[in-house]
Amino acid sequence: VQLQASGGGLVQAGGSLRLSCAASGRTFSLYVMGWFRQAPGKEREFVAAISRTGGSTYYTDSVKGRFTISRDNAKNTVYLQMNSLKPEDTAVYYCAGDAMILTSNPAAYNRWGQGTLVTVSS
Repeated sequence: VQLQASGGGLVQAGGSLRLSCAASGRTFSLYVMGWFRQAPGKEREFVAAISRTGGSTYYTDSVKGRFTISRDNAKNTVYLQMNSLKPEDTAVYYCAGDAMILTSNPAAYNRWGQGTLVTVSS
């Protein structure tokens, strides 16, 4: 399964963006999907994850109430709706897949997209 992330861009603080991650292959619905991000000079960090059916989600504390992860298994796509963006959200965002459990541990994800840059100006 290959992952292709898109939707990044430049937005002012308080604005919104929606990231998409399209997966190839026929096993998308079998796996937990996640989003991670890496800011300049920092380590990659977990953002959000969603269960196989979309019935369960998991967020890092800093994005709770602002970001929403969702998935459309018919379209093999996972989304990250980001609202009330802050300058500290600036990072390259990566989608990750093929995890078997809902987790923030990047080692549990076996597939990674190429990343899409989100820049939030103050």
